[in-house]
Parts: sequence; C-alpha cells; structure tokens
Amino acid sequence: MNNLDIQAIRQSFPILKREVNGKPLIYLDNGATTQKPQAVIDAIIAYYTDMNSNVHRGVHYLSQISTDAFEVTRRKVQEFIHAAHDYEVIITKGTTDSINLVATCYGEAFVNEGDEIIISAMEHHSNIVPWQMLCEQKKAVLKVIPMNEAGELDMHAYQALLSSKTKMVAVNYVSNALGTINPIKEIIKLAHQQGAAVLVDAAQAVQHIKIDVQELDVDFLVFSGHKMYGPTGVGVLYGKESWLNQMPPYQGGGDMIKDVTFEKTTYNELPFKFEAGTPNIEAGITLNAAIDFINELGIENIKAYEDELLAYATEKLKEVDGLRMIGTAKEKSSVLSFVVDGTHPYDIGVILDKLGIAVRTGHHCAQPIMEQFEIPGTVRASLAVYNTKEEIDALVAGVKRAVAMLV
Repeated sequence: MNNLDIQAIRQSFPILKREVNGKPLIYLDNGATTQKPQAVIDAIIAYYTDMNSNVHRGVHYLSQISTDAFEVTRRKVQEFIHAAHDYEVIITKGTTDSINLVATCYGEAFVNEGDEIIISAMEHHSNIVPWQMLCEQKKAVLKVIPMNEAGELDMHAYQALLSSKTKMVAVNYVSNALGTINPIKEIIKLAHQQGAAVLVDAAQAVQHIKIDVQELDVDFLVFSGHKMYGPTGVGVLYGKESWLNQMPPYQGGGDMIKDVTFEKTTYNELPFKFEAGTPNIEAGITLNAAIDFINELGIENIKAYEDELLAYATEKLKEVDGLRMIGTAKEKSSVLSFVVDGTHPYDIGVILDKLGIAVRTGHHCAQPIMEQFEIPGTVRASLAVYNTKEEIDALVAGVKRAVAMLV
C-alpha cells in the first residue's frame, strides 16, 4: 500500500480539473513534461509580483532578494542530489543545454584525436548528437553499448568497449522511450577503472528515484526542471569540482568574468564561470518550489506508488489483443511503450486524444531504438505521482476502442 493521498495530490494540480474534447483530462505524457502544482504556479506569480529583478549584479533591494532566492534553489538542488558543494551545481536551460556544455568544455580540455567516447543504444538524441559533433570536431571515435530485446544494456559488451582510450561514458539513468533503469553505479565503477569520466542523463530519473551523486561517484549529472513538476527553461548540471575547474568556460559574457580588459579576461569562480548572461531567473527561483513538492511527498513514497501503478498498467495492457510492449526490462520506471498489430501509433494517439487521454506517439527522440525494434514508433504512456489506476483503466479501454476502429 502507498503512503500518499493521491486525491489530495491531484487537487493541487489545477490543470487536472479541466476537460479535453468534453472528457476529463487524463494526462499520461509526463515523460515529455509534467504538470505543475499550485505551489509552483504561485511561486512564479510571486516572483513577478514581489521581486522581479536581475541577479548577482545589483546592490538594490529587489536584486538582493532575487539573488538570495536564486541561490536558495542552488543549495536546495545540492541537498536534493547530495552534492558535496553548492558551487558544483550549475544552473542551465535544461538537460540538453547541460549535455552540450559538458561535450563542448570537457571535449575541449580532454578529448583528442583517436580518443573514444561511449554512449548507449537507448540514448535520447540530446545525448547522441553533441557527442557525434565532438567526435567529428576532434576526430575521436564514438562507440555504442548494445542492448537486448528486453531493452537492457549488454554489460559484457560494455566492458569490452572500455579501454585506456575511453575519455567519456555518457548514458541515461532511465530510458525515456523504454523505461529501463540502467545499472548506473556499475557503469560508473567500470568506467573509472579505465580513467574515463561519466555523464549521467537523469532527466527521466530524478523525479522518480532518489539520487546521491556522491554515493554514485558520478562525474557529471544532468536533468531538467520541467520534468520534475517545475518550470520550463531551467535545468541542472552537477559536476565534480575537480572536473569543472579544469574545463574552459562554455560561453562568454556577463557574470562568468572577474575582470575584463581588451588585453585579457579573468574568468569567475564556480559556479558562475559556466553561467554567462542573465539566466531564466523566474524558473531558477521557482524550481525550489518543485523540489519542495517532491520532498514533501518523499521520493521513496513517489517511487513506491509509481512502481505499483506501472505494474498494474503493465498487466492491464495485456488485455489488448495484438499489443506488444516495447521495453520489458526487469528494472523499469514509469514508462509504458507499446505497439499494436495492424495499427500505427499516431492513429491510436489521435483516437485517445478524442477521449481526453494525452499520450505521446512517435520515436520519442530515440530513433536508434525504433530502428533496432524495426518499428516506426510507439504509443508511450508515462506516469507521474498524480496518475491513478482509474486512469489506467480508461487508457486500456481507450486503446481497445482505438484498435476496434482501426483493425
């Protein structure tokens, strides 16, 4: 039994009260973005009502309180992921921005011709393309950890790929298209034995699973605010101090400098060295409220409830004739990705939308996965803490109705 009052939680999300196409909204596209609780919405309004000002530069009152609030979020993130220092937390635009920062700056400092970078077969495009670009620029080699038909990484193949040439291993914690939870601690340990750094894409994990970056011993960890009940346009790059101090800045501009002359610029200390220009202040400040929301519920409680919901949904979907689950790993989190014989995922998604059910269809920015399974895409229902078994029942009924219309 779960320890959460799901109906009370649902009441704190205003959008869940609305209708779509004359039907109560059933929102099952949480892997793309989560809805926002009233506390986050109120925090956004409060920022613009009470403290709107630029941060880190002004001596006046509004700038001071905005700066203080922005830095409170940095410390809240530090506690949330158990980083050793608050200056190891870099505020970015999101997961994609964070990965590009590391690929650019770590790549500039440490990757040379002939070096190797390892990613996995189940990565989101944002954890593929930046490394491809780096390899093209540096004449390095990109290698890929294969996965099996269940959507699990081949760890023996991974060990065989590692060598003294490996400079970076970049993998997701949870697959956005399959829901697979990867054995991150083992991946990190094996990479470190070869002297390689590890970046973990936690965009689909940090809202579902307790993460301790020191316990994992991860070098870089990235995630987005909007997938964890927070605002869009803000994300986090955690990096070990030792790496961040050796990396050059990502962009030039205000806030990332100490002194500027036409002859020479001296760069700022961490974390500001990597935070050029005015940030998304509103989102940075209000991410604090989203973390509070998760902390108040308890990440362990959230995981236990979502695991229960995932197991229920997996069993219920077996009632649909011709349905095949894509991604059947033993360790999964909050994603149900499937195809149905004789139908196209897009058509099922359109019919579900008419019933007020929001799912995602397509390749989910993970085209190599779809190529391996030889499918054009999937229907993806992704879960959050405010979803219910009744909504799962409605999804299953909707899929059955769609199949009856299409086949």
